This record gives sequence, C-alpha cells and structure tokens, in this order.
Amino acid sequence: LVRSRGLGDVYKRQVMGLKTHCKLILIVRRDYNGLRRYVHIGTGNYHPMTSRIYSDLGLLVYDKDLGRDTTELFNYLTTGFTPKRTYRKLLVAPKILKRALLDKIDREIRLAKSKSPGRVIFKMNALEDEDITRALYAASMAGVKVDLIIRDSCRIRPGMQEFSQNIRVFSVLGRFLEHSRIYFFHNGGQSEYFIGSADSMKRNLEHRVEVLAPVESAKLKKELDSILQTQLEANVHV
Repeated sequence: LVRSRGLGDVYKRQVMGLKTHCKLILIVRRDYNGLRRYVHIGTGNYHPMTSRIYSDLGLLVYDKDLGRDTTELFNYLTTGFTPKRTYRKLLVAPKILKRALLDKIDREIRLAKSKSPGRVIFKMNALEDEDITRALYAASMAGVKVDLIIRDSCRIRPGMQEFSQNIRVFSVLGRFLEHSRIYFFHNGGQSEYFIGSADSMKRNLEHRVEVLAPVESAKLKKELDSILQTQLEANVHV
C-alpha cells in the first residue's frame, strides 16, 4: 500500500507482481432513484501536467454492467483476490485482455475468408507483443485490411508481398503527444470500438493491470471514427 501526497491524501494499492496501469474512476452517487455507479475510463494519467501536452480520451458513463465490472476490478485491486473474477464488458489484463484481442482478430480473419470485409484499426503507443504481431500478419494474409497508428515502436513491417500487403502503419507527429489507445474491429458491420490504457506490448498485456472498455454509443463511435480517419488520411503536418 503506497501513500502519495498531492491535492489530498491518495492511497494506491499494487497487486503483487503487477503494475497497475489502468485509468479508472468509480463514482457512487445517491441519485433521484437510488444509488448509481458512474464510471470514467481514461487513456491517460489523471495528471495536470501531461493533460496539457498529451492527446488522450476519456469516457464518463452510467452503465450498470460497466459499474459492476469496475467495482469488481477495484475489489481485486484492494484485496488481491483473483479466483473467478468475471467481467461483462471490461477487457482486463493480465487474465482476459490479450486473449480477447487475439479472438477478435481471429474473428476478422474468419469473416474475411467468408467474403465479408475484415477490418482492424489499432491506435496506440507501441506494438511489440509477438502474439498480436503474428495475428495481424495472419489477418493481412487472409485479406483483412489492417491500419496501425503507432506513435513509437512497431514490430510489423508493412507492405511485404504475401505477408503484410494489407497492412499500413502511420505515425502522427504534431503539437500534442498522441497518447490515446483506440481499438477498432469491423465485426461484419457491427463495429466495435474500445478505448483504454493498454498498448499491445507483452509487459502491458501479461504483466500489468490494464483495461479496455467498449464505446457503445452510436454518436461516440462516430467521433472515434472521425479521429481515426483524420489520422489515417493526413500526410502533412501544418
């Protein structure tokens, strides 16, 4: 248990052997019809300095499943007790997140093989994990269109015939540090968007407490798509 001093006394608990990297706030509020759990999921730190120079995303939402999941996660963080923790919507590392990403990439491969357009877009700081890298190569070879917006290191080499001819890699430079993580899967037209704290790195997916959360509002999905398409189309810095 670590005590830090700042705008008040804050207590942080690290699960033994894991760095807690997820960005979550759980608000329990007595509302007009009883207690409600509001959740904020962020892609960046709650930090006054980095918030001025990092480009990040946050979702503040009232959702019963996300509220339950976040409560479950905080119970895990405060007790360290792990058996049979279940989550309805959150993808939580190290137990669930990596397997979920691999399964969703595999689903795009199956859809592409059945003549349905396969599409994956990842925006993150780094792509380093070997299993995710292999899965994206396999997706490209199956005909899935893969776009990667990677600020830092990227293990994939795009444009290689037979291996990665369906993969494009972008790096965005600008006034602000691109720090947000967005994961998009076409899912046969039932598009899925996730935001959160996790890069596709072995340390993040296997040795940290990380979270990706679904964005389900049609309006917010449209905003995320606008962010992704803008960054995929830009070829100059003004």
